[in-house]
Amino acid sequence: MMSNKRIQELELVMEFEKVEECFKEVSSWIENVGRKRLKETINLDDSLETLLRAQKQFKEFDLVASEYCKRGQEALKKMNQWEDFSFVDVQSYRVKLQAYEDQLEEFCTQLDETRHRVCETVRLYEFFDKVRQGICCTKKGVKS
Repeated sequence: MMSNKRIQELELVMEFEKVEECFKEVSSWIENVGRKRLKETINLDDSLETLLRAQKQFKEFDLVASEYCKRGQEALKKMNQWEDFSFVDVQSYRVKLQAYEDQLEEFCTQLDETRHRVCETVRLYEFFDKVRQGICCTKKGVKS
């Protein structure tokens, strides 16, 4: 039984090393690209035209970012089996795994919030643009 547990532990460690490579790539992208791009969308421009351009750029970024989130989540699913083991030796791996999971969850949440904010901002500006056009048309009609 001890031998079987040790073999299982070694298999998990080998699996973790494979998954960790994926996490390192995802984590690096989040830190070096993802967070910077999300910060760029904090202050959206105040014209509908520039806002629509920013929305288009964000959608392109969102596709890539969502793919990284998906890859990270799939890697986490592979490691769910770790919860069934209570080896002392794998505790350090669990700590690393939790750190990756926290980072991924935080980034994916920020991505969702930014996606929603950009969409709502565009809708609001489109509404105001229609209102402004309506007011201009009404003023022209009154002057005639």
